[in-house]
Amino acid sequence: MKNALEVLRKNTMIFVLVLVFLFFTLMTKGQMFTALNFNALITQNAYVYILATGMLMCMLTGGNIDLSCGSFVCFVGAVGGICMVTREMGTGVSILVMLLVGIVYGAILGYVIAYLNIPPWIATLAGYLAFRGWGTALLSANSSTGSIAPFPQTYIKIFSGKIWETAIGVLNVPCLIVGMIVSIFVVILNILNRRSRSRKGYEVASAWSMVLKTVITVAVIMLFAYKLAYAGGIPTVLIWVVAIVLLYEFITSKTTIGRYFYTIGGNAEATRLSGVDTRKIMFLAYLNMAVLTVISAFTVIARFQAANSTAGTNYEMDAISACVVGGVSAYGGSGSVFGMVVGATLIGVINLGMSIMGIDANWQKVIKGVVLLAAVVFEILNNKDKTRA
Repeated sequence: MKNALEVLRKNTMIFVLVLVFLFFTLMTKGQMFTALNFNALITQNAYVYILATGMLMCMLTGGNIDLSCGSFVCFVGAVGGICMVTREMGTGVSILVMLLVGIVYGAILGYVIAYLNIPPWIATLAGYLAFRGWGTALLSANSSTGSIAPFPQTYIKIFSGKIWETAIGVLNVPCLIVGMIVSIFVVILNILNRRSRSRKGYEVASAWSMVLKTVITVAVIMLFAYKLAYAGGIPTVLIWVVAIVLLYEFITSKTTIGRYFYTIGGNAEATRLSGVDTRKIMFLAYLNMAVLTVISAFTVIARFQAANSTAGTNYEMDAISACVVGGVSAYGGSGSVFGMVVGATLIGVINLGMSIMGIDANWQKVIKGVVLLAAVVFEILNNKDKTRA
């Protein structure tokens, strides 16, 4: 009984995600379960996963956030539109220019925060205001409609196309094969990981717990593979999201520099006294955030096939919400990439479900605000329970 309660507490948000998905499936009379909406869950919310990954690294350093990422998406989109559409500089060159803009901004922001000791919320609030205005001004100066389009098809295929594309409603066999390969890889990885932890004397979950977790994971993978197989194939944006998530899972769990992000959030002064350059880690957190914001902008522009002044609106709120809902501490020092993915998926399900139901945008904000507050309250109560134990 005690083990079951512990499993429930550790995976509360997963159970909440399942319940919320089932709720919207019921309320939309099964529309949430269609192949096209499974595809939409990925394509329409890819920006949440990418931005939340960067936000995770910032929050680990002590609950710090980036309020400018949404506005920066708008600005980068304007730069991309001018380069690719107005100036016709070519897809490859334009992508490099956009990345360079992100690196320059990230370096400046990181320096201001890490070395000049400007509070992150103030520094990024300045970017929140400046980049929205700057991006809108650039779009207005280069287009009578305030929107730049159409973008080259080569660019759109990279960030918003499909792999092994087939007609919607026709079974895409390669998609199912990829799902099977990924499932086999997950099973092998879970077994090897458990054996490795057991050999090193680390605490491992019970065998039934591992089997149950593996079965559920494989079932989810194959469900997505099956649905995407009828939605025209694997979206290229899914490849980008999976690559970023896996890379940062490796960084945070397997590398020394990844662990520094956690130790700074736990106790910055003790980390500094132990010889770690805490300013460098803070600098890297915001440089990394800017680069991931540019990648997010790539996917957003490709999905809309245009650069416009409304792009990125409230994206920073979705990224922060995904992290907090996914168990990332608002005070820093704890959280995981997997938890962030669960949180981002929950935010995506809520966004999609409410859109299908036709709920007013203002009430959507109210609901997401309540979910965010509930997640913070749960984290505080959960930490109190651990302390008592």
